[in-house]
Formats: sequence, structure tokens, C-alpha cells
Amino acid sequence: MNEKDPAPTSPNHSLRIAGWDVYISRNLITKGEQSVRLEPRTMAVLACLAEEPGVVVKRQDLEDRIWPGGVVGYDALSNVIARLRKAFGDDPKKPVVIQTIPKVGYQLIAVITRISPEGETGRSAQPLERKLAAILYADVAEYSRLTEADEEGTHHVLSGHLDSITNAIAHHNGKVVHYAGDAVLAEFSTVVEAVTCSVDVQRDLAARNAHQPAERKLQFRIGINLGDVIVDRDDIFGEGVNVAARLESLADPGGICISEAVRGAIGSKLSLGFEFLGEQSVKNIAAPVRAYRVLPDARSRPKRPINVPREPTALVIAALLVLIGGGLLVWLQPWSTQDEPAPVTRMVFPLPDQPSIAVLPFTNMSSDAEQDHFADGMTDDLITDLSKISGLFVIARHTSFSYKGKPVRVSQVAEELGVRFVLEGSVRRAGGEVRINAQLIDAATDRHLWAERYDGEAADIFSLQDQVINRITAALEVTLTDAEKSLVARIPTRNLEAYDYFQRAKRIGNLWGSENKQLALSYYQKAIELDPEFADAYAGIARTAREILQWGMVILPAPAARKLAYAAASKALTLDPNNAQAYSVLARLQLIEGEHELAITSAQKAVSLQPNDPDIISALAAVLAYAGEHAEALAVMTTALRLEPSPPPLFHGVLGFVLFWNRQYPEAIDHLEKALDGGVQYYSILAMTYAQLGRAAEARAMVEKIVASNPSASLAFVRVAYAQYKRADDLELQVELLRKAGIPQWPYGFQGRAENRLSGAEIAAIAFGRSWIGHDVNALGSFAQEIDEEGNVAFRGSDSLLTGSARVEGDRLCLRFPALAGGQELCNYLFRNPEGNPAQQNKYALVGPQGIFNFTIEP
Repeated sequence: MNEKDPAPTSPNHSLRIAGWDVYISRNLITKGEQSVRLEPRTMAVLACLAEEPGVVVKRQDLEDRIWPGGVVGYDALSNVIARLRKAFGDDPKKPVVIQTIPKVGYQLIAVITRISPEGETGRSAQPLERKLAAILYADVAEYSRLTEADEEGTHHVLSGHLDSITNAIAHHNGKVVHYAGDAVLAEFSTVVEAVTCSVDVQRDLAARNAHQPAERKLQFRIGINLGDVIVDRDDIFGEGVNVAARLESLADPGGICISEAVRGAIGSKLSLGFEFLGEQSVKNIAAPVRAYRVLPDARSRPKRPINVPREPTALVIAALLVLIGGGLLVWLQPWSTQDEPAPVTRMVFPLPDQPSIAVLPFTNMSSDAEQDHFADGMTDDLITDLSKISGLFVIARHTSFSYKGKPVRVSQVAEELGVRFVLEGSVRRAGGEVRINAQLIDAATDRHLWAERYDGEAADIFSLQDQVINRITAALEVTLTDAEKSLVARIPTRNLEAYDYFQRAKRIGNLWGSENKQLALSYYQKAIELDPEFADAYAGIARTAREILQWGMVILPAPAARKLAYAAASKALTLDPNNAQAYSVLARLQLIEGEHELAITSAQKAVSLQPNDPDIISALAAVLAYAGEHAEALAVMTTALRLEPSPPPLFHGVLGFVLFWNRQYPEAIDHLEKALDGGVQYYSILAMTYAQLGRAAEARAMVEKIVASNPSASLAFVRVAYAQYKRADDLELQVELLRKAGIPQWPYGFQGRAENRLSGAEIAAIAFGRSWIGHDVNALGSFAQEIDEEGNVAFRGSDSLLTGSARVEGDRLCLRFPALAGGQELCNYLFRNPEGNPAQQNKYALVGPQGIFNFTIEP
């Protein structure tokens, strides 16, 4: 068969994008008097994005389609996108045409319409039509071989077959969209008619081929999908069509292959058998396709051997009656595992005392790949809700999602994770409707405890999720406390669009890097704009702002990040007093303030509300470590690691930190290096650990990374940045090891001479009742500062205005600004510069943990 892709966009189509008229075939875009000609490859990328407006197209998919079979440099696609943005005048920081989804791909976010022929002269434009359809794609197997052997004879037979197929499609209320040589594309309003038509076609063609020799039989393969399609000029386009074509290639000659969406829609309406072919990775489709072979007769369905006595007893007869009366629906489900039991002896971890479960990522059966976040979000919600139940042991999300898109067996998952039960399924969202297929499997016996389909309005997604949770807890005989029932039953929002933004924010927020955190904040904010009572969205903002604060990301100044984190966590708890995420964020903020007991209380409260969440448990471990409770912190992290056997980079970092304080240095390095490989920069703890083990070169390499990312790094800065240690000995050990690793005493390599350092009396003379003007050595920003006789300070920088207090302690000037460094008092040495002069504002230098400030005294 010659592989054919239904063309996503006809070369003669004209589009209107963000007010620009786009002429695909002419490689031209115009707007009024403006005209920009694009190279063909750039226009091809635009056409691919325009095929599914609003959908995130993965970078790899674009590269495969634009540079098929070629070696593509990473910048090639980025440069094409940059040219498109320049042509449209699109600002990448505030895009209105093309939005970059970091590390994923690109999304056409502009309004797009198809221009009619008259519209090419600027007169009319009509919006694209979309609809849900059952799509049939049929193609001849080995057509090239047949035509090479007998071109005219093959064409004659093909014409008769095509007439037969056309008549069958019309008889079953379908419509032939187009023919492409030996292929047929058709659409139906229902999957029942599409599948019935296909069965009739194959039976008719089998009869026509009955007297032909094997090498001359002209057989069709048929693929059927249920999906969203774009309708334009009596043709249909989109991934729904492409999946049908891929399914056709998976079918046997004379056979039919359908998607899981079709299988779910058929249910038990047809007397057919279905054989699950597993998840199939196919060309140009991002997610694996769960495919099924159609068997003409339900009786031909492969079954496992059942040992039945020759003379059935009453018990066996009763069991068979139960199977026929009620269990048959389960038997006919397309997700029969065809697996083997997972014996306890093969499990990597011992089974927990309570029922243990892993939730595999639900498959997105919508034709719109953008709905991946909806399927992932639903999986995440199920894991989160189950994690609130103290009577269950639940594998955490990062480990569960490590199986996404992989062809795994239930027994394999159970053995690798040490759980007895596995939940898997799919979700399809089309318009305002949603369908969930789910099954719970006892891996120890390879037996379905239940398998159900849930249909409803998309707005009722939380009610549908509750039904799944209730079925799980009932099947596992887990009793929920009243508090747990309330937690699980709580509806986070009734605004589905807000929920969509929330799920996008969670997904992007789990990735590392400033751009991802900034985008997550914007999505959380959109969710709140749509639903101002959305507590989980406020908690998401709190967590993201706290991470920005902890890692010094330039998205927000530290005081603003701290204020935002506190405000959002407080708002979340006002709306939902049992919000575990908000309590966890509050604990980390209280730790920064040095309120160790309060921080431990808040972190323990978070764990009590969500006892199976390793992120929340690891936050408790971090708080305990800073409080000096090192052994307890390690015990807590061990629990978290059992829930998250395949942890994310940040988890590795926290575990490495806790292991360091438990003097398990080689193990600490192993996890800290894994965190570093994942982009989480635990440079300081790695430098300390290397120094402790005498690995001087590696310790120095970490110090170079520290100084490169923060030129003001110094031992003085370390004392401020890590002031949350409760035990002074812990802080001193960290300072000493970083000194050993090579961190300088003062920032920017400052080397002040002892004879130039001012005494306490000299500091008082030039500070109190005086005004300074100068500049920050690092930022080169100017500042002015005034300290009155009572020690009240007013500081004005290029982008800040601060008030605080000052005092002299020994030979240091100590300043406290409530908005800086968590309100810590920062003590600084002052040096005179013998070569300085007032004109250059460098007569004196204030040297401290926050940097170096050159200044002179105003007359």
C-alpha cells in the first residue's frame, strides 16, 4: 500500500489570521497595504499550526512534517517561528498569534477564519466548521504489487470494489468524502453504522475474491475512528482523519481496525467480537493509539481456557448463570488484560499493610490532542483524592506518569511498584460531553474487580470522578472517616474553563525553570479570574511564588514573591480550611521566618490532610531537617520515597539534603546529582558534600557554578540565606564546608585592608544624622540612604523604597528592613577607600551579605 496522509490544508486555501490574509499557495500574507512573502518552509509550518488552531503542536511533530527524514538542528524550527512572528509583528513576550509552550511546542492562538474565493479580494470570510464524526478510511493492501502484475485488470477489479463500497456507505447513511486512487475516505453520523458498513463491505469483498487465486485477491484494509474534524469545501481534515488512516494501516488485509473511542461508543450494541491490540505508536500521532481488531462474530473472540468439570455441579451452573446474566458485560469489555498474575515474590517492594493501588495515566481518546491536559488532570485528581484516604497506599503522580505512553502490562506495574491493585482507563471529551472508561484490576490474581463506563456533562467531571473513587473504595473495602468523605467529595470549582486553566498550570508548574513558573502563575491567575472562589488555584499560586522566592528566580523580587505566597496561601485557607497544599506552603514560609515549631505544625497538618502525597511529605522532611530533627526527617523521606519510587528532580534534591544531614554522604551525592541532571540547582549542598568527602576539584566546580549564577555569593551571604537553621552548629558546619569548597568571604572578590576598616565609633560618626549617595557595585544602580539620630533608616534605590532601623554592633553597621531577607538584621563592615573621591561616589564601601555599596556622604 502506498501510505497516504489526508492533506491537512489544501494548497489553494486562503486564511485570515489575526487580521492578515494568508495565501498558502502563494507563500504570501497581506494586511491593507502591507505585503510579506514567506519562504515555502515557513508557510508550511504556519499551515500545520493552522490545521488545528488552539492546539499545542509538538516540536517533534512539526520537525517530522517539515523536514521528513532529515537531520534537523534545534534552532531550525525556532528560526522559522521567529520569522513568522516577525512577519505578523507578534511580540514573543506578549504573543497574540503564536504562543511557545516551553519544551513542548507551539500553539496558534490567533483568531482564524477560512476566506471564501471572494474573500481573496477582501469581501467575505467564514469561520471554520468543526464536528464530531465517525470516520472510515479504506485502502487496498499491496496495491503497487497488484498493479505491477496486471495494471488494467487490477484497475477493473478496483472499480467494481469501489462501486460496492460506495453503495454500502450510502446504504448505511454514510457519505463518501473523497477517493484518492485506491483509497476511500467516508464519514458517518454514528459509529454503529460505520462499523456495520465496514463488516458488510468486507463480507461482500470476501465473496468477490472467493474464486481468485491468493496472489490476485484485491483486499481492503479498513480503519475507523471517532473524532473531531474540520469541515471545509466538502472535505474533512484533522487528527480524527489521520488516526483513522493510521488504524487502516494496522488492519489485516480484509480486516477492520478501530480506535478505543469507537469501541467504547459501540458498547454491546453489535454482535461482534473485539480483540485488543494494545497501544500502538503510529507515525505523526503524538500519543499511542489504543487499537482493536473487529471479529465478525462474538463467538470468535479469543478467550482464555476455562477448566470446567465434565459434569457441571450446581455451583458451576450457578456461576455460569451469573456470568451470563451480569458478568458478560465485563467479559465483553475491550480492556481484558490478557496478562498473568503478579506474585508477591516478584515484587520489588514488600506489599504495604493496607490496600495498595497505582493509577495509570488515563488515555486521551478525544481527537483533540490539546485535551491531553484534561485526561492528565483527571488522572492527577484521582490520585490526589485517593491520597487523602488514610486507609489506602497510593503511588504518587510522578511515578504513575512515568508509564504514560508506554506499552506496559498490569503485572509489570504491580511488580515494579509493589502494589496489588491497578486502575487504568480512558477519557473522551467532545464538546460539552465526557466519557470515562475505567477498570480496577487485582494484579495478584489478574482479575477485574470492576469495569465501568461513566457518561455525563463535562461540567459534571467531579461527580464522575467521585463515582470512580467510591467504586474503588467499595471494591477494596476501605472505610472513609467523615473528614475524608468531606475532603474527597469537595468540588474545587464549578467553572470548567477555570478547571482547564488550573490543570494547565499544574502541568507546566511541575516543570523546572523561570519561564515555566511564570506561565504557571498566569494560568492560575486566569483560573481565579474565572472563579474567584477557586481555593486550589490560590494554593497553586502560593506554591509557585514560594518556589520563586526559594530559588531566587527573577520573575518577582523576593519581597513581592514572599508577599504573594503568604497572601495566596491565606486566601486558599480562607476558602478551604482543609487545603493541604496551602498548609504545606505556609510551613515553608514559616521556616524562612525562623518559626520552626509553627512550621512543623503546619507541615504535619498538611500531611494529615493528604497522607499519601510525597510532595507534601517531603516538605515536612525539609522543615524537620532545618529544625535539626535529622533522623526524623530521614524517616519521613523514606516514607515519601516508597510512595514515589521514580521521583522528580526536586524530590531527589530534598532527599539528598536530608541524607547529608544524616551523614550519609555517598547516598546524598547520588540523589543530588540526579537533581542536578534534572535542572534543580542544589549547588551549595553538593559543594558541601564533595568537600566533606575530600573531593576538592568537584567541590570547586560547584562553587564556580554558584558564583556564576550569583556573583554576590559569599560566606556572609550564606549566613543570611541559610539563617533558617534552628541549630547554630548546623549553620556553622555549612559555612565551614563552603569555605573549604572555595566560597569567598566577601562578594565580588572584595579584599578590604584591615587598616581601612572603620571602627564602631567611626561608623556612628558617618552614619547617624547623615545622608549617603552611591551605587550598588553589582547592579550599578544608584541609591540614597538617610539614617536619623534615632536609627530610623530610609533607603531609596533605582527600583525600591525601603524603611527600617539601624544600629552599631562592635565594628559593624546592622540594618533591618522588614521587606528584605525575611526581616533579618544584616550586619555590614564599612571600609574607607583612600583612592576614592566624592565625584565618583566611592569614598566608602559598605560590605555585607547583600553585596557591596560604594558611597560618599552628602555635604
